[in-house]
Amino acid sequence: MLITTTAQLTEFCATLSDVDFVTVDTEFMRERTYWPNLCLIQVGGPHAAAAIDPLAEGIDLKPLFALLANPKVLKVFHAARQDVEIFYNLTGTVPAPMFDTQVAAMVCGFGEAASYETLAGTLASAKIDKSSRFTDWARRPLTEKQTDYALGDVTHLRLVYEKLNERLAKTKRTEWVREEMATLTNPATYKIEPMEIWRRFKWRAEKPRLRAILRELAAWREIEAQRLNVPRGRVLRDEALAEIAHHPPKDGHELARIRGLHTGFVESRQGKEVLEAVARGLAVPHDQCPTGEERRIPSRGIGPVMDLLKVLLKQVSEENDVAAKLIVTTDDLEAIASDDEANVPAMHGWRRELFGNVALKLKRGEVALSVKDHKIRLLEAPAKAK
Repeated sequence: MLITTTAQLTEFCATLSDVDFVTVDTEFMRERTYWPNLCLIQVGGPHAAAAIDPLAEGIDLKPLFALLANPKVLKVFHAARQDVEIFYNLTGTVPAPMFDTQVAAMVCGFGEAASYETLAGTLASAKIDKSSRFTDWARRPLTEKQTDYALGDVTHLRLVYEKLNERLAKTKRTEWVREEMATLTNPATYKIEPMEIWRRFKWRAEKPRLRAILRELAAWREIEAQRLNVPRGRVLRDEALAEIAHHPPKDGHELARIRGLHTGFVESRQGKEVLEAVARGLAVPHDQCPTGEERRIPSRGIGPVMDLLKVLLKQVSEENDVAAKLIVTTDDLEAIASDDEANVPAMHGWRRELFGNVALKLKRGEVALSVKDHKIRLLEAPAKAK
């Protein structure tokens, strides 16, 4: 079913207003734009599914947005973050309550990033035709093959959700997934703060002044990319931005020496604004320069402890059928190795019950690791003689 009018959408959404859950997916294009170009929205209910054309002339998506905001209807996504980001940008709100089958799959033993195809094949006995995945979703009219492919992303998702939900209930892990949904349903996850974008850079800005300049440049580029609706790299590549921050130019002549900048850029409005951003960064009082992430200095002798904790993590992950990546990150593992009181996610909630408490016992010598039948085993350490 392809919906192209507000009347059709209103009628369809009305039939889903009192169901327990709906499955949701989107098709979008983003290669040449900053903002995702939403091309299709798929929604599946218990008995019917529809592909909604947001590009249809005159269509009003308010009935769909009301459904996504309905607190009585669970919204089921697979790998939800990008889809939810689109809805947040359109409405300023996040669909809730929410269930992400990729997160649930990590809790149910399907590895660290189970694909929709894998889950559909394993849990719904469905074979996904991938041939339409990279088609031009913005071109109209859509072909029947495109629509069928798109609908498959929500029709098979119903059974995937039901099967995963059954496993979670059986293993008493429903609350684990609910905890993970707190991040996905938090609007802050999708809100873009231009003055904080500099923190996403992979290279480390050690000096406060360098961080101040980088912050101003990255914020300018973010706002400019949003205004022009083009990818960040089309405004200014990361390499050029880093070079400017490391060697701040004072005028157009110095800016022209930056590798990767053409003459047209230097002489344009953008070139002038880059110099203004550099000047703002240079003018920030030293005590107001942004602070970087606190660099954790590994404790002496932490290496062997880290190695033991990694083995423990593998044992816990395999024994409990939970993706290791979901339990603890490498940085958090290092924090636990250094400090018994480390305030990291692995020391809270279900993660602490599953891994954190055992990790502390291993550090204290209260449990030991061994190998039996080619598998890692956890043993109670022998009591010390008094």
